[in-house]
Amino acid sequence: MTQRLMKTALIGALALLSQGALAQAADKPTKALTSGEVTSMLTAKGYTKVHDVKFEHGVWTADARSGDGKDVDVDVHIDPVTGRVYGDQTTSKLSEADVRASLSTGDYADVHDLKFKDGLWKADAKRNGQKVELHVDPEDGHVVSVDND
Repeated sequence: MTQRLMKTALIGALALLSQGALAQAADKPTKALTSGEVTSMLTAKGYTKVHDVKFEHGVWTADARSGDGKDVDVDVHIDPVTGRVYGDQTTSKLSEADVRASLSTGDYADVHDLKFKDGLWKADAKRNGQKVELHVDPEDGHVVSVDND
């Protein structure tokens, strides 16, 4: 009887865990933003005169005027799924060594030409023998985009 009770409790616990995992997966956006959504999002964040919205190297790029009017034109890069905006004034919490370590644990090899530019870390690397160009988030080190070289 105790064994039966343990099995029932285990099945219940697994069911709860799987529901939590499904709920977390449902919270994460998976659909890429459209150019119209990118333009609307930038406008909502205070940017004006948004133009030249393009999808390049796995991220959205755009030219816009900053909301404070100080920058005549700013170049921004936008995460294609989350919509996070990276720009010239974004600073990195991660060092070059931090980014290299993060990429090495993410199945990337031969990481080179790593530089911080336009608010994102950019690197060339190999994944499964294939040359790729990466854009990496400067705050937590997640890969924003992968573009085959």
